[in-house]
Amino acid sequence: MKLLNFKQDGEIRLGIKTEEGIIDTTTVFDSLITMEEVISQGTEGLAELQDAIQNASVSYLDESNLTYAPVVTNPEKIICVGLNYAKHAAEANLPIPTSPVLFSKFNNALAAHQEIIELPKNGEKFDYEAELVIVIGKTAKNVSEEEAHDYVFGYSVGNDFSERSFQFRTSQWLLGKTGDKYAPVGPYVVTSDEIEDVQNLKVECKVNGVTRQSENTRDMVFNCAEIVSYASQYMTLKPGDLIYTGTPSGVIVGYPEEEQVWLKSGDEITISIESLGTLTNVLE
Repeated sequence: MKLLNFKQDGEIRLGIKTEEGIIDTTTVFDSLITMEEVISQGTEGLAELQDAIQNASVSYLDESNLTYAPVVTNPEKIICVGLNYAKHAAEANLPIPTSPVLFSKFNNALAAHQEIIELPKNGEKFDYEAELVIVIGKTAKNVSEEEAHDYVFGYSVGNDFSERSFQFRTSQWLLGKTGDKYAPVGPYVVTSDEIEDVQNLKVECKVNGVTRQSENTRDMVFNCAEIVSYASQYMTLKPGDLIYTGTPSGVIVGYPEEEQVWLKSGDEITISIESLGTLTNVLE
C-alpha cells in the first residue's frame, strides 16, 4: 500500500494512492485517522484500511491538486547514517566505517514533497544527499538482524540536505544537518510488503534535470536490517521514527574543490528511488 499525508481544510489527512487517484481516508472513516495511528497498528491497521476502502463508496482526489505534508509529521527520532556507501566515503576522503555512523536531525527539519526550502542567509555551501528512508513500525529494542525487517513499517524517499560549512565547523555535524526543512521526505510511505528486495533499488538525484547521483541500495556498507538492529542496541526505536540510510557518491562536497558548484536559490532537487516514488523540492 502507498500512503501519504496531505493538507486540506486546515488539517493533515491520510491518503491512499491508487491507480484511480488518491482516497481521502476521512471519507471512509467516521473520524480523522492519522498516519501515526496506522503505523502503530501495523498489519491490523493496514487491514482495516483495506477493508474500509473495499466496503465503502469512495471518491478519488486528483493528486496534482494536493498540497503534501511530510509522511510522518512528529517522529520521536530522525536518525541518519553517514558514509554508508563505500564510494561516498572514498569521495569524502574518509575510511569505510566498521560500524554505522549515526547522527540526528530534529523535527524542524521535516519537509514535504514540493515544499520550498528557504536557504539561511548565512549559509554558502548547500548540498543534496539522496537517501532511502526507513519508517519504523514497532517498538524495537535489542532486535537481531534476522528479525529487524519485522520492525519496519515501510520505506520512503529522503534528502539529507546539508550545509557543509556549518557541518564541518566542528567535529559534530548537527549544525549543518538540521536546519529548517533540511529533511524532506515523501511523497509516499510504501509498506514493506510491497518491496521485494529493499537492497536492490535504484537511487537517483537530479539537480535542475541533470543527474548527480545514480546508485543501487545493494552498495550500502550496512544494509537496512543491520542499521535497524544496530540502532536498537543503543536506543529504543518507536513507531514512526525515521532512519535516513545514507547517500551514494556524487554529492557536491565530494567534487574537487575547483569543481564545487554549491546549490543556490532557484535550484530544483529531484530524488527518485525505484518502487518508492520521486521527491522534489525547490530552493529559495
